[in-house]
Amino acid sequence: MKTIVWDVDDVLNDLMRTWFERWWVPSHPECPIGYHQISENPPHRLLGVSKLEYLASLDEFRLSDIAGQMRPVPEVLAWFRQYGDRFRHIALTATPLRTAPASAAWVMRYFGRWIRSFHVIPSPRESERIPFYDQSKEDFLRWWGKGDILVDDDSLNVTAARTLGIQVVLIPRPWNQSRMTLAEALAVLTSLTLQASPPSGNRGGVLS
Repeated sequence: MKTIVWDVDDVLNDLMRTWFERWWVPSHPECPIGYHQISENPPHRLLGVSKLEYLASLDEFRLSDIAGQMRPVPEVLAWFRQYGDRFRHIALTATPLRTAPASAAWVMRYFGRWIRSFHVIPSPRESERIPFYDQSKEDFLRWWGKGDILVDDDSLNVTAARTLGIQVVLIPRPWNQSRMTLAEALAVLTSLTLQASPPSGNRGGVLS
């Protein structure tokens, strides 16, 4: 039984879009860009603010009721309902340690039927002094040694996983280079899990 490693934010949910449209823009009506123009992540340079200010806003949002009430990405949830019981699944997310409980609760609320393990790579924050066992998802995946497929929105993470021999699916977001639609990316995931060849017309969703 294959094991699929799922990123949480912007893969299982729409964190960046929800933060931007429901948290940042209402308090910054002068914001010069729209969500689809967020071509960098983190986007502080595009927003015209410091990285510290951006991270403080995002962390505050992560602990808010709005974040807790986010719905899963419908297409991803539909994929789990159709195929989820055929595989093992873990969540692997990078988030500050103080926001990890909220993230774990969200994952278990909506995906606990399939995802039984939650792993966190603590994102560094000046206010937190904690031991770091892994500096990146690559470090964790190398140590753990059980992942077959990584599903992530970060190009660096999928490239690193590929070097470890893990098959990867890049979920399209404005800040990565994928030219696929979400439906196409999930179709590629299905083809990988069913031991079939990826659909024709692959346009950058799989880096394996």
